[in-house]
Amino acid sequence: MSEPQHDEISGVETTGHEWDGIKELNNPLPRWWIWTFYATIVWALGYTVLYPAWPLLNGATKGILGYSSRANLAQSVDLAHRAQDQYTQQIRTQSLDRIHDDPALFEFAVAGGRSAYVVNCVQCHGSGAAGAKGYPNLNDDDWLWGGTLEDIRQTLRHGVRYEADPQTRNSQMPAFGRDGILDKTQISDTAEYVLSLSGLKHDAGAAGRGAKVFAEQCTVCHGATGGGDRAQGAPSLRDAIWLYGGDRATIVETITSARRGVMPAWGGKLDDATIKQLTVYIHSLGGGESSKPAPAATGAETPAATP
Repeated sequence: MSEPQHDEISGVETTGHEWDGIKELNNPLPRWWIWTFYATIVWALGYTVLYPAWPLLNGATKGILGYSSRANLAQSVDLAHRAQDQYTQQIRTQSLDRIHDDPALFEFAVAGGRSAYVVNCVQCHGSGAAGAKGYPNLNDDDWLWGGTLEDIRQTLRHGVRYEADPQTRNSQMPAFGRDGILDKTQISDTAEYVLSLSGLKHDAGAAGRGAKVFAEQCTVCHGATGGGDRAQGAPSLRDAIWLYGGDRATIVETITSARRGVMPAWGGKLDDATIKQLTVYIHSLGGGESSKPAPAATGAETPAATP
């Protein structure tokens, strides 16, 4: 073994490593660093004894203190539920109108409904509830099945065309082209007439012919003027709100093959209190309608508007 070498200038022993004539000094570590290092070892050993640490085949060591982050979380959640119980119990027992009219209950229901919406509804209706093609916008006042609190709760509980629920909202538009009820010319003319109902660009001659087909085939659901029928889930064709699109090609496609959108029934998945909160939240988005009758008019009657 070779004798240790020392640096000529400082006299400190070197490690024997040399780079480009520069030798590495073997200075001892500072005392504070060594004691800190020893302290971390003691701390680590103490931690593994006091707290869960070492993995086993079917779990881990429990630790002398018996600490459990899961138990702490469960306790925190339980405390939160207890704090909410005073409101949750009232929501279970109170009517939707009562919840809507009580400021404290309303605020709590909207907050809870928003949380339920984020978990269960945003996948289809979007984070802002604006919907998408085939998924209704919940912010406007165009409702297929009604926009009162009770209407919304009924839709949430039983869904739309959800076969597993016997009380589901159900309606079916005929596939006029696919089933051979109308030919391509009749479908094209009817599409022109539907475009005319909402004031969109259309062929007047074709729309005139389509009006006759519409009267024979479509008024039973959409009404004589195309205003729709909520009892059947038939949309109004007289506004600019379209579930699948209001261009000519999409309307032709709808008449030809029909649509059959499905919404799940949440009654078997969410408890009644959560459905009530979700109902109040959706109703609050902007398109909710009052379930209370309008007050009787007083004073002089207002002349009816000319159609």
